[in-house]
Amino acid sequence: MTQPSAAPFAIIDPRYCSYPIDLAIVRKVLTLANGNFVVQDFNGSIIFQVKEILLTFVHERKLILDAAGNTIVTLRRKAMTAHSRWQVFRGESTDPKDLIFSAKTHSILYLKTKLDVFLAHNTEEKVCDFKVKGSFFERSCVIYKGDEDSATIVAQMQKKHTAQSILLGKDKFMVTVFPKMDYAFIVALIVILDDINHEAQE
Repeated sequence: MTQPSAAPFAIIDPRYCSYPIDLAIVRKVLTLANGNFVVQDFNGSIIFQVKEILLTFVHERKLILDAAGNTIVTLRRKAMTAHSRWQVFRGESTDPKDLIFSAKTHSILYLKTKLDVFLAHNTEEKVCDFKVKGSFFERSCVIYKGDEDSATIVAQMQKKHTAQSILLGKDKFMVTVFPKMDYAFIVALIVILDDINHEAQE
């Protein structure tokens, strides 16, 4: 497995890929919606919030907001497709011209989920630009840049079990984002993976 390159790789915004970072993604489990996340840095400061908008039973959107409450990206699940598929757009748009990337399930087998991620310019989708491998049982995932043969790890996530998190009814995921990688993009992928895992569980 190759190591991450030194060149920054901005998917959503260059502001989010200047340095390596450890993040905590906290989700309230005692709510009806799965989409209520808060993303914090190692000091506990809120970097992003994730909010869910349920339009209809088959149409769902999630918004990732920055600390000031501005919408960075809109995540939209495409209904009635053979594979679970999400599209991510810039700001509050869902216009095709503002598409940043798409993610779809490669497989869900033995509680292990694989996502293929395609940037907007990769319209043929023959080879994915990023790949996510997640384990629902272990609540962990690894995110790779590239396909199987030339993949580079760019981020890793695992669930953190603490007595406090159990008492407060919260899930806490610890995420390590490698240098020069867009951590807003990584957060968007983890939110999508979490939604797909909950859908598979149901």
